[in-house]
Amino acid sequence: MSILSENKVIMNAVAKDKYEAITLAGKLLVDAGHVTEEYVPKMLEREEVVSTYMGEGLAIPHGTKEARPFIKSTGLSIVRFPDGVDFGGDEPAFVVIGIAAAGDGHMEILTNVAMIFSEDDAIERVMNAASPADVIAIFEGGLA
Repeated sequence: MSILSENKVIMNAVAKDKYEAITLAGKLLVDAGHVTEEYVPKMLEREEVVSTYMGEGLAIPHGTKEARPFIKSTGLSIVRFPDGVDFGGDEPAFVVIGIAAAGDGHMEILTNVAMIFSEDDAIERVMNAASPADVIAIFEGGLA
């Protein structure tokens, strides 16, 4: 099973708030078989403890430590919100990346995603991508 695949990318999503956005990103992980349904509420719990909004239009929701039993395999979901979603930051999140990492892989995945988005034009490139395959291509170098 691939960490990132086209069935885990939504190009034009709409959410009324960050909780709906996180739930959407989590559901993609559930549907792909990376996590059980119990993982999604743990993603929402994490958001209550500390915001997963990273700045620059990016949010990276993931589960709490208590979510580990609900992770079957490492996976990412990417949800693009052209109109943005309020995560409580200075600007809305336009890209929400759901993460589930088996074992102790969360920090490595978070670091890789952060490195990809440390490039000034990364959010713009994701927002301008024409297809899920184009979005995946942006990530492939940083997640290899």
